[in-house]
Amino acid sequence: MDVHGTVAGGFEPVRQAFAANFELLGERGAAIAVYRDGRKVVDLWGGTRDVDGSAPWVPGTAQVVRSATKGVAAAALLLLHQRGALDLDAPVGAYWPEYKAAGKERTLVRHVLAHRAGVPVLDRPLTPREAADPDLGAAAVAAQAPAWEPGTAHGYHAQTYSWLTGELIRRITGRPVGDWIAEEIAAPTGAELWLGLPDAEQERVGRVGPVEAPQASGTLRTRPKRAVSEAYADPGSLTRRAFAAITPLPDENAPAYRAAALPASNGIATADGLARFYASLIGEVDGGTRLFTPATVELARAERSAGPDRVLVVATRFGLGHMLHGSASPLLSPGSFGHPGRGGSLAFADPETGVAFGYVTNGFRKSVTADPRAQALVRAVRAGLTG
Repeated sequence: MDVHGTVAGGFEPVRQAFAANFELLGERGAAIAVYRDGRKVVDLWGGTRDVDGSAPWVPGTAQVVRSATKGVAAAALLLLHQRGALDLDAPVGAYWPEYKAAGKERTLVRHVLAHRAGVPVLDRPLTPREAADPDLGAAAVAAQAPAWEPGTAHGYHAQTYSWLTGELIRRITGRPVGDWIAEEIAAPTGAELWLGLPDAEQERVGRVGPVEAPQASGTLRTRPKRAVSEAYADPGSLTRRAFAAITPLPDENAPAYRAAALPASNGIATADGLARFYASLIGEVDGGTRLFTPATVELARAERSAGPDRVLVVATRFGLGHMLHGSASPLLSPGSFGHPGRGGSLAFADPETGVAFGYVTNGFRKSVTADPRAQALVRAVRAGLTG
């Protein structure tokens, strides 16, 4: 399989790892971009545009990135805090009065960002059509009783993060979350990412779908821990219910789904778009806009939740919205912050090295936070930095 694109001197291990993902790990179509100190040092793509097709992946091909979208939504709220429009220690109800129902009066904005709000599930799941309606989604979360006292524990808000973050942004700014991200994040940085895909961009987005892990031995075999498998199999578990807050699962290739704005799950981006976005959080890119001040970078990556995750079961680490480096989601170094997308995509920034990383794929595997293909690329970037 031909790998297209370029790498700067010293980053040849990334090209080798990217090619090996196709040869050994069942990759169908993917791209990776890496920036260092605001300059692109890796820009690679290969395979097919569609997981079930034959047309080639080309520069500018975009994909649904699932929960990697959460990192963009978290950045939006942190930007509002940076601008003085949002108090992280204020009750959510100060901005969204309806949220004070069912024992959630003391839920703080920082609890929402750090997955400590206690509402990862909905007693009545929403259909895909209902989920796409921001009014219905916000009303469902506002009425939901928490599964634990807000602020006392953490658990991944897999789907409900959409309405928790999206409604806060809408209440504060008066604008739909997708519009705000387009105007305040994507446009000033030149990042190719969308929450609510415009009709004009539909044709550049490839079809995604599930792919099976290759049958192999040794380090290529992935066996989920029994406790994790059992949690996903149990219809009554927080794990199963959190991911089923939208039921049935949406068709991620449907134009209507791509046009919706669900900050937890349906952002669409190129690999370069994700990498450029994270590069813009920690510095200037090509002399352009820097989004985060140094103080906001520290807010993003300061640990706010750590230990056993009530939804994902394994131990996770979160800052104010971003996942942090750890056993469940290894990033480049202990100072990295970012977010994976279930089954494949990954994006993050590492302030110490000045690295920003973006990887997108059209083949989704069963992994949630540590896809072997993405991890192989992270290790190769690390090798490029130290080699």
